[in-house]
Amino acid sequence: MGLTTYTHEATSRVSPTRLFKALVVDADNLIPKLMPNVKNIETEGDGSIRKMNFVEGGPIKYLKHKIHAIDDKNLVTKYSLIEGDVLGDKLESITYDIKFEAAGNGGCVCKTKTEYHTKGDYVLKEEEHNEGKKQAMELFKAVEDYLLANPSVYA
Repeated sequence: MGLTTYTHEATSRVSPTRLFKALVVDADNLIPKLMPNVKNIETEGDGSIRKMNFVEGGPIKYLKHKIHAIDDKNLVTKYSLIEGDVLGDKLESITYDIKFEAAGNGGCVCKTKTEYHTKGDYVLKEEEHNEGKKQAMELFKAVEDYLLANPSVYA
């Protein structure tokens, strides 16, 4: 199994606590409301498995994540994509370490470390990572826009 790691920082005008609550703590409720391609998010077992189901007819049917940590005091989460169409036959899993930090303007910086655990000797191409990052940033932007338009939500 191979490992390829990328880091990314995204800035937001939303406070780290509000963004964390929206993207991590209440994601099961908020994301399906904001993303038309997401049908729902189901929690399985003890709550550490979350399955994001997509509307029929799209390129992705579902994504299943294993939650390793949600630390609402330090605004950190760690989870892995363990099942779903995007893994294909080349990826075992994708692990995300995300930290929300305060920025000087009242907003925040969202720091993400993404680890791609590949099958065999497959080497992940940067274009493949960039496609996933693009999808994640669309979600990030949708949540940010919603929070900016609704300043009392998650306040």
